[in-house]
Amino acid sequence: MSKFDNDKVMPRYFLIAVVLTIIGIAVLGRALYIMIAQKDYWEVVADKLKVVNRPDEATRGNILSCDGQLMATSIPEYKIFMDYRATEEDTAWCHKRDTLWNEKLDSLCDGLHDIFPSMTAAEFKARLQEGKRLQKRHWPVYKQRLDYNTFCRVKQLPFFNLGRRSGFHYDEEKNARRRPFRSLAQRTVGDMYGGIDSARCGLELFYDSILRGTPGIKNRIKVLNRYTDIPVQLPIDGCDIITTIDVNMQDIAERAVIDQMKVQNCDLGVAILMEVETGDVKAIVNMTRLHDKQGNPYYAEIKNNAIADLREPGSVFKTASMMVALEDGVVDTNYVQEACGGTYKMHGRDMRDHNWRNGGYGRQTFSEIVEHSSNIGVSRIIDSHYGHRPEKFVKGIYRTGLADDLHLPLYGYAKPRIRMPKKNSRNQYTNWSKTALPWMSIGYETQIPPISTVTFYNAIANGGKMMRPRFIKSIVKNGEVIEEFEPVVQREQICSPKTLKKMQTILERVVTRGTGKKAGSRTFRTAGKTGTAQIAEGGGYKTGTVKYWLSFAGYFPADAPRYSCIVCLKKAGIPASGGFSAEVFHHISEGVMARYLKRDVKSARDTTSILIPDVKNGNVLAADYVLGQLDIKTSNGWDGSYASGNPIWGTATRQQKEVALGRTKTADNITPDVTGMGARDAVYLLESRGLRVRMNGRGRVVKQSYPAGRAIARGSECVLTMN
Repeated sequence: MSKFDNDKVMPRYFLIAVVLTIIGIAVLGRALYIMIAQKDYWEVVADKLKVVNRPDEATRGNILSCDGQLMATSIPEYKIFMDYRATEEDTAWCHKRDTLWNEKLDSLCDGLHDIFPSMTAAEFKARLQEGKRLQKRHWPVYKQRLDYNTFCRVKQLPFFNLGRRSGFHYDEEKNARRRPFRSLAQRTVGDMYGGIDSARCGLELFYDSILRGTPGIKNRIKVLNRYTDIPVQLPIDGCDIITTIDVNMQDIAERAVIDQMKVQNCDLGVAILMEVETGDVKAIVNMTRLHDKQGNPYYAEIKNNAIADLREPGSVFKTASMMVALEDGVVDTNYVQEACGGTYKMHGRDMRDHNWRNGGYGRQTFSEIVEHSSNIGVSRIIDSHYGHRPEKFVKGIYRTGLADDLHLPLYGYAKPRIRMPKKNSRNQYTNWSKTALPWMSIGYETQIPPISTVTFYNAIANGGKMMRPRFIKSIVKNGEVIEEFEPVVQREQICSPKTLKKMQTILERVVTRGTGKKAGSRTFRTAGKTGTAQIAEGGGYKTGTVKYWLSFAGYFPADAPRYSCIVCLKKAGIPASGGFSAEVFHHISEGVMARYLKRDVKSARDTTSILIPDVKNGNVLAADYVLGQLDIKTSNGWDGSYASGNPIWGTATRQQKEVALGRTKTADNITPDVTGMGARDAVYLLESRGLRVRMNGRGRVVKQSYPAGRAIARGSECVLTMN
């Protein structure tokens, strides 16, 4: 038998069920009432509450130099919009807004004109009135983005100084890309399309996904007249990349290239500076001469010619040709070749040396052929030993790494093109002529970008080990290295150590007594090779415009190589010589190596004689400190420490082996004797005692108008005559 009394319990459950049913019917009825009877009212409320999903842009990562200096970074920029429909539901505010519009529109337009002089106040007024007439919600006040300082100035103008709560205007913030060093390595670092924040070229484009980060999501909610952004998913900022570029070396290289382009009237200038041991690209220059609307020339990077231009390299290729001949053992350094008076018929076509009008070089040794950059000498050696099997020579060139794909992290990189002779089924060469090999040996019939040439010379400097050019050292996130790019060995050896040693010696002789003398330095040894190639534009060499591609590729210091460098210039007309590029190489190498010169000031002293400087009167405590640092003996009868900062006034007398420093004391109300002092000490000493000082001339004081020893009348003028 159940212990519950059903007659009492069931009525209670029934009552609860009835109550819940009534509540459900009431909720349903209320919902129907809202949906039908109050539909218009809630639609108005919904219009006042707007939710829009918007992307929350991540901050783009920075691009830094090898020593951590910013080369590209993101800063905020702003656009300001007028919202002419923001307060249309609020009658009172609409009336207030229209009153402000009528009263402040002219002053607003005048203020905008002061900030943006490119548009007149009348143009701003017409623009704003047009937006009001059309009742636009997103009407830009100024089409371009504003930096933070300009944005703050605009926010002080009428309407904009009311704040965002007014609902009459709003602003959008975007990340803009800026390069603190402006055009320095511009094409390599890369550019952005500002309007759409999209990478355009260079490292910005190649590493775009790493730099860009992951955008987040935010809801932009408008409640009545105020916008509020509520983050839904936070953005993940992009990573930073550390490049191998050295800002100081880049600046040195750019200045050297531009200066020579101005002197020689060049159209294009290229320079690449590499670190021998690692292959790090420390500087890369791509300057093109342009003209403004007035016809004045200026220089800018519009293309990464150093990696993208496939050019016939000219005589810098001869180093590879002679290396192949030495490596294959067909010649040695004692080999002698006749230059035939500077002109030689090579399979029916004239081959000339650059001094053919002066009778050429005559008989030359292997080393002299390279030193003088003899076209005839190189082409005759290669043709006589490889003419019957040209593919053997081309394979030897491939062995040096000149034709390797370097897999550079930059879009636009062009792989070298050095064609291989091919035979058909009848054992005949199908893409090869008898003149192809001689001209290939001196740098024609091939297309090689400058980056590949300097990589080859870098391998010569690096003991035969070819390093792949490195542009990126690491990827960093919040100060932590998440990926590091180690130096990559492209080829372990480009030739035997014996051949390499011979070529290194010859390349040094090119600078000391050959065509590359302008690349030399008095403080360290350099090595390299000049090159000159003709460029036919607008047709062939006979019908088109002939320009010249002038090169110098080498390394320094030659006895312990640290850096390799190539300089290329393109110019029209003569004179045209690889020596012009060698001169740029000289300036770059001198500027770079100056960083490693650490000389003590004592080294400037002549050890054969004792030089005692002429010291001015004045603060003898400071003079004593400087002379002590130079190990110059002083005599004095006082004590004091320069570190304490308290001056001791006196005289300095130069003697045979020392400087005698003496202290002088003058009462505070007596005019001191300042003759023999410098301007700084004399002015300080007189003005500290209440005199007004006026100076004539420069040097040291030879006369003072207010005599020494006179009682001081404060405010009096003392004229100092300097000489």
